[in-house]
Amino acid sequence: MMVVLSYRVGLRACEIAAITVGDVLHSENNVRETVIFAAHQTKGSKSHSLYLSDSVRKEIAKYIKAAHRELLLSRKSTLLRSQKGGKMVNHTVQMVLKGLYKKIGLDTCSSHSGRRAFITNLSEKGVSTRVSQELARHSSLAVTQQYGDVSVDKLRNAVNLVSV
Repeated sequence: MMVVLSYRVGLRACEIAAITVGDVLHSENNVRETVIFAAHQTKGSKSHSLYLSDSVRKEIAKYIKAAHRELLLSRKSTLLRSQKGGKMVNHTVQMVLKGLYKKIGLDTCSSHSGRRAFITNLSEKGVSTRVSQELARHSSLAVTQQYGDVSVDKLRNAVNLVSV
């Protein structure tokens, strides 16, 4: 679930640690289309909207149903729990993500790699930098622009788009 929240939604480790069951579920236990983060849950202490795709909503529903039925009992509990059943903290999320990436052979990846990939994927799919900025919840457009990885293939594809 952590990789889904990082790679497919672009959440920061602190946001993954802070997200609660009540944030993602309606009162009738359906996964929300939009999650509203309170200021205390985010970097920069600003409230933000998080938009969930249908596929991510299905993943969250499957996660809750299969692994954590008891989560439905307490809307204030965090969505992801530590191995001991307690609240997961930012550092733990960072270490777990790094370990998951290492298991699949991505030794140089960090907890932030999923977020970087999310923003880069938006760019590759033609999403404007301004929309990417909002989805990444960056206050500065310049920060979002730093995420766009450039490669020879991307440069060639861009030139081919402007063929005569």
